[in-house]
Amino acid sequence: MSENFSVEEYLRRDGIYVGLTRGVSMRPMLRAGKDTILISPLSEPLKKYDVPLYRKGEAYVLHRIVAVREKGYVICGDNCTEKEYDVTDDDIVGVLSGFRRGKRYVAIESRWYLLYARVWVACYPLRVAFVRVRHAVGKLLRKIFCKK
Repeated sequence: MSENFSVEEYLRRDGIYVGLTRGVSMRPMLRAGKDTILISPLSEPLKKYDVPLYRKGEAYVLHRIVAVREKGYVICGDNCTEKEYDVTDDDIVGVLSGFRRGKRYVAIESRWYLLYARVWVACYPLRVAFVRVRHAVGKLLRKIFCKK
């Protein structure tokens, strides 16, 4: 993305934004600097499992909707354990319409993608438990082996 244009300007001008991802919050689905995302303007109300691009301060964030509430959306990155609450339509810039991994294009309407999204969201409690156990074990090991 050129530094001269915002994603919103690309969407207004071209009707789509194409760019590389940064960060690790959507792993394993998206790999930072390797996978190309396609962001489309909102054309219908968002629903659970959609992946909106939204503004958080000056930064853009691409995370998955895990619940829809009256006040807004509950959103969480695929590689995150902390949920963000009450992200509103006013915060949202666009929505993921697909991505390219190497030579392969993945449409978010595909059966395999939809299965991945549902399984990944359903596994959230297991992922949180795993992270907590890993953190506790690491803390214990540091306490045992790093004593002076």
